[in-house]
Amino acid sequence: MTPDQQEETGKILAHGRLTVLGRIPGASNTVLYATAELGGRTVPCVCKPVAGERPLWDFPEGNLARREVAAYEVCRALGWDLVPPTVLREGPGGETMCQLWVGPDPLAGDPEPAGEGEGDAGAAPGELLALTEGPEAGPGWRAIGQVETADGTPALLVHADDPRLRRLAVLDAVINNGDRKGGHLLPQPDGRLLGIDHGVTFHTEDKLRTLLWGWAGEPLPDGVPQALRTLADALADPGAPAARIAELISPAEYTALRERVADLLRTGRHPRPGGEWPAIPWPLI
Repeated sequence: MTPDQQEETGKILAHGRLTVLGRIPGASNTVLYATAELGGRTVPCVCKPVAGERPLWDFPEGNLARREVAAYEVCRALGWDLVPPTVLREGPGGETMCQLWVGPDPLAGDPEPAGEGEGDAGAAPGELLALTEGPEAGPGWRAIGQVETADGTPALLVHADDPRLRRLAVLDAVINNGDRKGGHLLPQPDGRLLGIDHGVTFHTEDKLRTLLWGWAGEPLPDGVPQALRTLADALADPGAPAARIAELISPAEYTALRERVADLLRTGRHPRPGGEWPAIPWPLI
């Protein structure tokens, strides 16, 4: 999606007439499937009202929606198209996050709509994640770590050595994503890869918990340092997009965001797991 297309879609999401079509079952928070219509154009969307958020012990109450929007704004500032257009607006029940729906129609008989259910329903994309019985990842794959299958059999969890995933791993490090599961990875028919569910982000403490550890400690790939420098400059500028991001997270979280970007530029490498926070989310999908 081009920047102009993102801008146009964002306007429809932010100002269009919302029509709720149903509730996504099984999600831990309230998740609504809807459409937004403006000027004769209609787009499908997912709405997550602040009033429907379940409190978390380690995040302030009532602002997961704002974090999802901040993640999108940071992604845009990096110059990457990895997160569907996401806005904050008034909707059902008051303030809500509204994001372009990029999975199959959840009301068309598909029992497992990609991306939502328990916050992460949908099978892990087979071309991106896999379990192997061998001790090492095969060609084209990166090892994440040892896990146990449902029947207790040990297996090696791997992800594809894919440049799209690698950029998403960098985005997760920047926003301090505490919940990057397999069901949050949505390959698109046009070859793009999008990531969703970014409510558990931007904490001031190290909360990075992800399935994308395959490049841990390795140098950042070509193009990424330049994008990070662009983001660092944007965050230091009092104008947009810094002003939009600063409105969505706390001053301490904004400072921590800038520090994470500076650390990535200083080391020039993907981060390694650290701290007491579990490195891999559970369930995996």
